[in-house]
Amino acid sequence: QVQLVEFGGGLVQAGGSLRLSCAASGRSFSSYFMGWFRQAPGKERELLAAASALGLTYYTDSVKGRFTISRANAKNTLYLQMNSLKPEDTAVYYCAAGASGSYYASINYRYWGQGTQVTVSA
Repeated sequence: QVQLVEFGGGLVQAGGSLRLSCAASGRSFSSYFMGWFRQAPGKERELLAAASALGLTYYTDSVKGRFTISRANAKNTLYLQMNSLKPEDTAVYYCAAGASGSYYASINYRYWGQGTQVTVSA
């Protein structure tokens, strides 16, 4: 089992950047695939970016070229660098972990953080 805590959310102007961090505790962080999700009011939660245990990455189209996922296994930490932020990026951002199945399929994520709010002003 793994426990996840997100950091780094906040208020930023459109065009700005933020870096989210997700600190993991528990066993075998490096063996989990990890993902960043977001949920805006009235919308379903969506998978934005994912990193497999082997370092493969996946991005949904809306964040390709703007967001970068990375993991520091030695620090048990997952990151999401977000550049060129837009007002439509406003949402609660969650990190999540899974251990089986495809890392790019939302249904396979089992462990979740509590979320961090990101607000992008126009």
